[in-house]
Amino acid sequence: MRKLLLSLALAASSFTAVGQDMSNGANNFYKSDRLIAEKVFFNNQYRMKIAGNLFLPKDRKPGVGYPAIIVGHPMGAVKEQSSNLYAQKLAEQGFVTLAIDQSFWGESEGQPRNVVAPDIYAEAFSAAVDFLGTQAFVDRERIGVLGICGSGSFVISAAKIDPRMKAIATVSMYDMGAANRDALNHSQTIEQRKAIIAQAAKQRWVEAEGGETQYTSGTVHRLDANTHPIQREFYDFYRTARGEFTPASSSPELTTHPTLTSNVKFMNFYPFNDIGTISPRPMLFIAGDQAHSREFSEEAYRLAGQPKQLLWVKGAGHVDLYDRVELIPFDQLTAFFRHNLGAN
Repeated sequence: MRKLLLSLALAASSFTAVGQDMSNGANNFYKSDRLIAEKVFFNNQYRMKIAGNLFLPKDRKPGVGYPAIIVGHPMGAVKEQSSNLYAQKLAEQGFVTLAIDQSFWGESEGQPRNVVAPDIYAEAFSAAVDFLGTQAFVDRERIGVLGICGSGSFVISAAKIDPRMKAIATVSMYDMGAANRDALNHSQTIEQRKAIIAQAAKQRWVEAEGGETQYTSGTVHRLDANTHPIQREFYDFYRTARGEFTPASSSPELTTHPTLTSNVKFMNFYPFNDIGTISPRPMLFIAGDQAHSREFSEEAYRLAGQPKQLLWVKGAGHVDLYDRVELIPFDQLTAFFRHNLGAN
């Protein structure tokens, strides 16, 4: 995908908003009246606070340990975008769920903001297992993880070295390593990759000498006649009332954009290496059959050990599965986690 370098001033000047597509039940900001919601904070292994929204069924029985699911948001997003929706829909089915903000994003700690740190991203899921597994209302032997978009690759990275994650699911997964090294459909050459790395290295000198931080990737803030269809797809979610959300730690012009100098760390991120070692823990990969990102779910499924399942959602694109409740296969997700984590 074409890299988009923008400064703070450029992003602010180009920000605009248009009407959003709310078809197929788009409901990113869904609020369930069947759950108890609680804001929680806990430390990762590096003593950085992770923020999360914990969802508990109102009819939860005291003294019972419930199966739990940790939900990770798309890369560059926050828990209020997509992951809260998934967490609530699954909690309505009897699970304890926890939607987390990644380190350096949203309400979680980490400076500077919007930093890319794949190892720390994976650690956030293990830290969430620590937190849930020490709660009396959670059965620590029945904890699963669900990663949406970029978090799909982060939960795989985490699960490879944390067998406490008993069932692993991804939705609209992006392999953030391959996406940055090779771009979609392997359309980026090694020379182009080296140019991106050189640009980031040059920018490190600028910032080491006190210059302004620059940002890359993310979602455009303005549409024009030349805007790529994939960027239009993301724009409709992140830059309209459909899914736009700005946490207190950020500003509208910086949401979704990682720092330029840290984004190259994805070049060294290979989440699918040794994915087969997750077996025999089950894996479920869900993607739209029209998704521009479907190659990543296909590759993960090819490399994963048994048991595994690849579920195509007919007619759905990548971002459709962020919030379009009439397309998202919640029944299949629920069945997967019930079968592999049990149900109360």
